[in-house]
Amino acid sequence: MDCAPYIQLTDICKSFGSVRANHNVCLDVRRGEIHALLGENGSGKSTLVNMLSGIYAPDSGQIVVDGRKRRFASPRDAIESGIGMVHQHFKLVDVMTAAENLALGARGGLFVNKRALAARMKALGARYGLTVDPERKVYNMSVGEKQTVEILKALYHGANVLILDEPTAVLTPQETKSLFEILRGMKAEGCSVIIITHKLGEVLEISDRVTVLRRGESVGTVETKDADARSLTELMVGRPVSLKIARPAVPQELKRPLLEVRGLSARGPGGVKTLDGMSFTLSSGEILGVAGIAGSGQKELCEIIAGMQRASSGEIVFQGESILGKPPAEIIRRGIQMSFIPEDRLGMGLVLRGLLGRQGCRLSRSRSLGVGRRVARHRFGSHLISRRRRHFRIKPHGFGAFHGDRLSRLLQTHRGRRADTGLLRNHRRLA
Repeated sequence: MDCAPYIQLTDICKSFGSVRANHNVCLDVRRGEIHALLGENGSGKSTLVNMLSGIYAPDSGQIVVDGRKRRFASPRDAIESGIGMVHQHFKLVDVMTAAENLALGARGGLFVNKRALAARMKALGARYGLTVDPERKVYNMSVGEKQTVEILKALYHGANVLILDEPTAVLTPQETKSLFEILRGMKAEGCSVIIITHKLGEVLEISDRVTVLRRGESVGTVETKDADARSLTELMVGRPVSLKIARPAVPQELKRPLLEVRGLSARGPGGVKTLDGMSFTLSSGEILGVAGIAGSGQKELCEIIAGMQRASSGEIVFQGESILGKPPAEIIRRGIQMSFIPEDRLGMGLVLRGLLGRQGCRLSRSRSLGVGRRVARHRFGSHLISRRRRHFRIKPHGFGAFHGDRLSRLLQTHRGRRADTGLLRNHRRLA
């Protein structure tokens, strides 16, 4: 590995109104290294790499790539300097194939040679260990396959520096393992990788060096081999912390069956069985984990409980009342308090341009507001969200500022208002 920095960010500052996202942040990345950018939610990681990838322009500071000072006015400027980014929420066109998504934004004529494009895609895949069907539509892909297309797209456009923002946030353990093998292959080919995460185990497993951000400032860069989970945590939060998870026992008198699933079966497209006689009981005060490789039925289970899919047989009983086959609106009208955080939080969970108050009470509160409900609903929603934001420690600045766990907490805030009787189902959102 070349120890001379290939990318240098010096005293980078960025503010959004009165909110200071980055202040005098410094970062250097070497050729052929995997460099982790570590920090708590809201520490400024995504903002920093958005400036490196041309999405934002820094208020002050300097970006140097391969010895040349750069100022990116757009992502195209960044990719022309060899910097590509895979966002946490993928930037793909669902109705297009993998190959067609690769061709988007490429310089050239109006027509694309599909055969040459597929050949180039397969060559890149063979070189870096990336496997995906060029003719497969994006909407038919798993999350891991979509991420593979995003990586291929960056490489196709000439990136030799790859930035990945929370790449394992919605991946299964098997998909995470495959991703890490890909990143090691890219490193062996001389590419530099910047991986943004707050998962300490992944940092220690995959990275060569770690830069830690705290409250928008860089507080140190360390060699991963010289670090451990405790030292990195202390850098992240600025004080010694205990890594033990407290699991307080729930008093027996408070335990009661909350959700019962009995003999649940379902079929997908083509009559393929997705669930086969599944049964379990969830009691109050419990956290139930559902694990399995992609396509094992987790998504179908969550959506059937939430009323978004139909089951072929079985029962779902919530606090003694059957909810099987009832649509989400009917479940809400009956006063049943459950939260559903879907796999695709942006695509399925939120209307990005909507107001917070409208998002929060649009479905479940509108019937109770009477005449003039539009004004009342907005006022009620604003009050509700202010109160719940303080409880969940969310600091929103428009939906463009939401990502990752903030989106999950926002959905839980709006839809699981009564935490004592709520269910949080977050498909494949396992750490």
